[in-house]
Amino acid sequence: MNDGIIIINKPHGPTSADCLNRIKRKFRIRKIGHAGTLDPMATGVLVVLLGQATKLADYIMEGQKTYKGTLRLGLETDTYDIQGQVIQEFDLSGITRTDIAREIAQWENQTSQEVPPVSAAKHKGRPLYALQRAGQTVPVKIKKIRVFRAEAIEVDIPLTSFRITCSAGTYVRSLAHSLGRRLGCGAVLTELIREQSHPFDLDKAVELDLLLKSDSWQKFSLPISRALAHWPRLVLDQELQEYVRNGRPLDPDLFPGVQPDKNGMALMTSKDGTPEALARLEPGKGDKHVWTVKRGLWTN
Repeated sequence: MNDGIIIINKPHGPTSADCLNRIKRKFRIRKIGHAGTLDPMATGVLVVLLGQATKLADYIMEGQKTYKGTLRLGLETDTYDIQGQVIQEFDLSGITRTDIAREIAQWENQTSQEVPPVSAAKHKGRPLYALQRAGQTVPVKIKKIRVFRAEAIEVDIPLTSFRITCSAGTYVRSLAHSLGRRLGCGAVLTELIREQSHPFDLDKAVELDLLLKSDSWQKFSLPISRALAHWPRLVLDQELQEYVRNGRPLDPDLFPGVQPDKNGMALMTSKDGTPEALARLEPGKGDKHVWTVKRGLWTN
């Protein structure tokens, strides 16, 4: 088996790309990717995609993420986290636990945020961090986000721990920075653990060092279908498999009772459950909709 998914517990320090490169070199893997970057300071769930599973990246990367984090009040840095250069320090007198808990809960009302000036987000093809390092003006970029749940866990000024569930691509360090601005005392992120990248949880993750000490990555691998367990299934017989592999759309009447997910998607499988393709219900001729293949997953 050369295709699969490995859930690793990314350690503190290396980038997500560093982790993938170490896995690639150790096991001589040709195709490898991941579903959602973690900053070097962050730890926790990193979904590693191997072989045909790399085709899932765009479809599973958008799942909700849950993080546990810690922020420190009284500081502002250029990166919005504790690893950056300190720009300003503040007096914390007058800041209360109630104030902090209230502002963390207010994250649920945020629909947009500033992208950190030191980040991999790009402007005219160049990462923002490259512009910052070159001493160039870093443009302010705004992105849409959604915070589904945010709560303070423990407030011990100047430190506060919290848990948040948010949309993919949310910069938690930007949330910490904006909280500090609202309180007027500055705040930086000091710790971040990704506890879940839907549908994968941290308690099912393997430590990177343990994986790299193994003689086989397959013993830690999950099947492709596991990443799409929440998608509806279109089960194909041999004739329909040939149709699909030849690029032909399929009539929804062939799959009575099967409805697409909220994005119009479904997973095509063989009768034994082997993934065949990612499909979307799209307009066909006239008023008729048809299932069309967006990404083929077959290997022969």
